[in-house]
Amino acid sequence: MDALQKTDLAQRLRAARDTGVPIAPIRELVGVADVDAAYAIQDINTRDAIASGRRLTGRKIGLTSLAVQKQLGVSQPDFGMLFADMQVGEGEPIAMQRLQQPKIEAEIALILGHDLTGDELTMADVLRATAYVLPALEIVGSRIENWNIGIVDTVADNASAGLFVLGGPARGVAGLDMKGAAMVMTRNGETVSTGSGAACLGHPLNAAVWLGPTGSSGSGTVGKSSPSHSMVARVTRIWASPSLVTPALSRRVPSSNRNCAMDATRRGSDGTASPPSSCPAAEHADADSSRASTSQGIRR
Repeated sequence: MDALQKTDLAQRLRAARDTGVPIAPIRELVGVADVDAAYAIQDINTRDAIASGRRLTGRKIGLTSLAVQKQLGVSQPDFGMLFADMQVGEGEPIAMQRLQQPKIEAEIALILGHDLTGDELTMADVLRATAYVLPALEIVGSRIENWNIGIVDTVADNASAGLFVLGGPARGVAGLDMKGAAMVMTRNGETVSTGSGAACLGHPLNAAVWLGPTGSSGSGTVGKSSPSHSMVARVTRIWASPSLVTPALSRRVPSSNRNCAMDATRRGSDGTASPPSSCPAAEHADADSSRASTSQGIRR
């Protein structure tokens, strides 16, 4: 696939984002297994966003569930970019026009205190660099019709990124059992999803370790292909200024344009529960908006 074709597909995805009209899958045009080309398309749109004045604030990591990897025929996660204008404040109404085929995931966000450098990161490196941890919610979305995606479609489409919410309270990493943290998501009192930190590559920090040598640099550039040609080049730095959002602790829960409240409770390994919170979204079809409010905590 040449540069002009990649630019054309990047423009199609931007148009789908801007108009709210999804497009047909692009994997046959890119090559169903050409992940490098898909990241190159994502990078074109990342560069365009930065050039237009959008501020890059973090990374999202997806496909950490073995079941989802098997479904898409891959053996590794993927990543996308988070921009400041994608963050939703607690209790802030969300216009439905901002959402595209939305689904909701509960996640853990790592806020870095200093840069991570080098291409052989360890869990200890990530722990030292992490200033604090926050509960988070991601409202994923797809610019591909009917979520008919393969790995190439979702990577090119910024890993199906949408909006995100950072909750609280903030926790330091010392003594915090992220692996044992459990999550229960309910809709109108009915459990719709459960998960735990252990479901994320065995430990949420493993996702950040994976991102280190495979993610993009602070400039938003992707770089050359890795020697295995299975992922992009190794990165020299993960900047401390962004919030680094790890993958979901559970499956994606489809959102609805009906009036429905969703609550998430995280439980520590000792079984104690944090207060329930309202996840995105309590949506109101008549108001064409949803409301995101998080107050769940990660218990020690």
